Amino acid sequence: MGDFSNEIISQIDRGHISKLLDNGKRVDGREFDEYRPIEIELDPVAEKAEGSAIVRMGNTTVIAGVKVILGEPYPDRPTDGVTIVTAEMTPVASPMFEPGPPREDAIELARVVDRGVRESETVDASELCIEPGKKVYMVFCDVYPLEYDGNLFDSSSLAVNAALKRAEYEEYAWEDGKAVKTGKKKKLPLKNMALELTVSNIGPHMVLDPTLKEEFVQDSRLTMAIDNDDHFAAIQKGGGIGPITLDQVDRAMGMALDRVEDLRDILDAALEEVE
Repeated sequence: MGDFSNEIISQIDRGHISKLLDNGKRVDGREFDEYRPIEIELDPVAEKAEGSAIVRMGNTTVIAGVKVILGEPYPDRPTDGVTIVTAEMTPVASPMFEPGPPREDAIELARVVDRGVRESETVDASELCIEPGKKVYMVFCDVYPLEYDGNLFDSSSLAVNAALKRAEYEEYAWEDGKAVKTGKKKKLPLKNMALELTVSNIGPHMVLDPTLKEEFVQDSRLTMAIDNDDHFAAIQKGGGIGPITLDQVDRAMGMALDRVEDLRDILDAALEEVE
């Protein structure tokens, strides 16, 4: 997901992967605009999180959990609740990840997924207010990669959105100057959804849903968050210092728009199975 241009393996594999792409093939046989098989498991940790989901995208697996707690609103947004995405990348998922404080890759993963959620206004922040200026709901979406074989952005975005859609939390009311439980459960106030789709730029070629080997040799990538109305809520360039031309950006956006409905259908099908 990061800039792997200095990895030794990139010097070995670049020629092989580039030659395959020149011949219209990818290392795993997919089309350039094709996702790996995707599976979604809902509520895997229902006893520990208000909402949760595991997404398997090929050999990449990510779990996301949603926790809803009470907190104080920001001074400049007294009537709005808060939604925050965090990510932790541990050696459980890959020997490339080291224990300890979040590194640049984990921070980038959290920020990119968070931007898609916030810019699309997936969660209606105004509906998270219990008492203006006093108490709001704070929604934390925690992402933990379990297996890493490329493209953590799209798998994490899908997992976070699935977990948000399943989340139910304790309802509070404001009485006698404090928040008290009503004894009821409520669903998160969702008003939109933005799924992220990533395209890697490898020489003159562009491929959707890059594997780890493709990330090793990519010049750069674009991760695009597309909302329910097919609007681009956010675009992030990363994965290397290679330039992307306006024509390549246009091609990447077209590839993403052509495939975003497939992701929505997979998520909807998973939700229908449990609802």
